Amino acid sequence: MKKSRMQKWRIRISALAGTLFFALAAVTESRWEQEVPLFGSLLFFLGLMLVGTASLGRLWCSLYIAGYKTNRLVTEGPYSLSRNPLYFFSLTGFVGVGLASETLLLPAVLVLGFVSYYPAVIRAEEKRLREKHYQAYLEYVRSTPRFLLAMRRPTEPKTYDVNPRVFRKHLLDAFVFVGCAGTFEILEVLRQLEWVPGLLLAY
Repeated sequence: MKKSRMQKWRIRISALAGTLFFALAAVTESRWEQEVPLFGSLLFFLGLMLVGTASLGRLWCSLYIAGYKTNRLVTEGPYSLSRNPLYFFSLTGFVGVGLASETLLLPAVLVLGFVSYYPAVIRAEEKRLREKHYQAYLEYVRSTPRFLLAMRRPTEPKTYDVNPRVFRKHLLDAFVFVGCAGTFEILEVLRQLEWVPGLLLAY
């Protein structure tokens, strides 16, 4: 499936933002790890839990959305709980990756980046869905939260058609957060070896 111009720009912006973030993370050491090691370990553990939740959640979303996007109004599975569950789990993953640094500064940076960029992306996608599936989409809006997951059982069919080629590509995307969280352990070792300078000490 050919990517749209907007999707290409989103990929470039995400790559640039990710590079800048990890440049910051590379030179940032955790004060918690030095002053309150138990709390630092707790932050890391919580980060891994959120990263795991985000990866599984994004896989769940991809199972339903892969190959459909705006061509079909998907309202089942995670999309019966939220109109934007993929972005909900992405935010969960961002927070988890940030906490894996054992700081509160880096997750705050990621959350700020998310709320600065993704609401516009969500509005653009909602506009396309409204134009393509007008009445059905209005009914969907009335029954399903925009972002947070509704606390109810998801609506799930007995069978569901999935595009395996598109889903296979989404598999790697779902585990990006796992790789990012693991990168913090590598960066910590590099700082201990003094191959990377620790320029910023942050809570």
